[in-house]
Amino acid sequence: MCSSVLDTPRGAAGLAESLLPPLGDRWLHTQAVAGRARELSRCVAAADRDLLVAAAWLHDIGYARPLSHSGFHPLDGARYLESRGASARLVGLVAHHSGAVYEAAQRGLSAELAVYEREESALLDALTCADLTTGPTGQRLGFTERIDEILTRYAPGSAVHTAISAAVPYLSEAVTRTERRMAGQPM
Repeated sequence: MCSSVLDTPRGAAGLAESLLPPLGDRWLHTQAVAGRARELSRCVAAADRDLLVAAAWLHDIGYARPLSHSGFHPLDGARYLESRGASARLVGLVAHHSGAVYEAAQRGLSAELAVYEREESALLDALTCADLTTGPTGQRLGFTERIDEILTRYAPGSAVHTAISAAVPYLSEAVTRTERRMAGQPM
């Protein structure tokens, strides 16, 4: 049962659409990640499918200018969703998507991020896979292409470059687990 309209794809899409279109490519990326999450939703429990798509719609809302306070979008998005009454699960998924714990460490924000529960689940894996197989303008990319794109976009030594470099094994495993679940392979 959803505790908030934000936990539904429709409610989440409405909120994302109210905040992200001014960010151009970020909005294109978000729409495509939500579409990819819909495709991947068959590899999560039926009860979690809407939550996966909602989290995909909202994973990058922390980039929206009115919400950006710490400069770390997973944390800013989670804080905003929590203030809007989103479920703890949705807030945690946004907070921890795509290996956010690695970047939080680089930014000195680990304690702030740790306030939000990080679930190790098919749901978080699928959200990470959706994000890391979708390029910055919404194009479908393979995992390696997406990682290369991120590392090219951010300068060596930057928090993002350093964090993504360190996170590659974890992120690769999440994508691989999702692909195996989609193929019906045993885990």
